[in-house]
Amino acid sequence: MPPPTMRHHPISPVTEPLQYRAIGVVRGQYVPTDSEQLTRGLIRTDDGSEIDAVVLGRVLSLVRRHLDLDRSHLWVVYPRCREAGSLHLQMVGVWEPSTLSEPDPDADPDAAPADQAEPASDALPEGDDYFSVRGELIYTRPDSNELVVKVRQRPRPDGSRPQPFKLPLSGKVPLEHLRHFVALDLRRQGQNLQVERFEVIGPVAQRGSRGGKGRTERGGHRTPVSRPAH
Repeated sequence: MPPPTMRHHPISPVTEPLQYRAIGVVRGQYVPTDSEQLTRGLIRTDDGSEIDAVVLGRVLSLVRRHLDLDRSHLWVVYPRCREAGSLHLQMVGVWEPSTLSEPDPDADPDAAPADQAEPASDALPEGDDYFSVRGELIYTRPDSNELVVKVRQRPRPDGSRPQPFKLPLSGKVPLEHLRHFVALDLRRQGQNLQVERFEVIGPVAQRGSRGGKGRTERGGHRTPVSRPAH
């Protein structure tokens, strides 16, 4: 059972130790490039950043029919970034239960206010601009505050496997954790995602290693290391 803080949350709880993902929330106004074609545009964040964005099909009807695009919303997004300092967001949802949640059909319309449920909150315990990234640490340079994480995607319904993608991030993760699976809590700062905390889950199996050792042993257990990023 997920913890109480995750029961009503746009980011699902982790179900497997080596579960890859890259997801987050950004508050801002979506400005489409073309008012007739809402699929591409930018998110003008409340801190003044303008981030390139696209609306994926699953949320397009919500954007068209139910949202006031003149207002800021808390967007659920998948981050992509070909190079540091150039963030791109794929918009997959909106977290706004105060206005978008459906009414409770079992609620008593004659109940006193004290007996009625409190209105849903749009605030998240992690705050705005929070991102969760889980994947393989393939590059880290603590002295220059740089790291890159490789994230694998789930197979498509037709069985094909999308190519993994790389996320350049800002923060310090020690070199000894290279080629390990890491779980990162990040905060967006302008066009960058900055590491706030990290956890080392364990080594990632490597294919085609020299010396005849084709795979890293996964049978052993490794104690996770959780620490704040400095």
